[in-house]
Amino acid sequence: MSERAGPGGILAWACANLALAGGLVLLAISFLTVVSGTLRYFTSQPIRGDFELVSIGSGLGVLTALAYTGLKQGHIMVDSFTTFLPARLNAVIDAFWHVVWVVVMGVIAWRMTLGGIEAMGNGSRTIGLLALPYGWAIAVGALCFGLSALVALAWIPRLLTPPPQH
Repeated sequence: MSERAGPGGILAWACANLALAGGLVLLAISFLTVVSGTLRYFTSQPIRGDFELVSIGSGLGVLTALAYTGLKQGHIMVDSFTTFLPARLNAVIDAFWHVVWVVVMGVIAWRMTLGGIEAMGNGSRTIGLLALPYGWAIAVGALCFGLSALVALAWIPRLLTPPPQH
């Protein structure tokens, strides 16, 4: 699929910046982990709530890369059974699986949106030292899944259109 141009514009910008933000979050929690582990070793006093911060940060860091990976067609693809087929037929098969991805990501985004609204409404918090509210994290996760669905949707017409000839 490398000869096909992926979605661009605001969609590509949103995916890249969301992934960049997630990467920064992962760097921050990595730093937090090193500092907390060092403090734990030397003083027996880690950073208070480090487990809560790392669990929320790592979850969000991973989810923020989901749409960008789809934008770059970087998700795992198994083509062992289709390599002998014509490129056009493989593109139709890929488009079908993108439709499935749109549906799955859309359902997850919808359900996470409802879960985030509920968590924010009832004041749900982490179980730990900091007792952080986490409804906002569920909402960000819903955004990530929704953006991933939009990216897959944008790929479908590109897959069904023959690539440019060189």
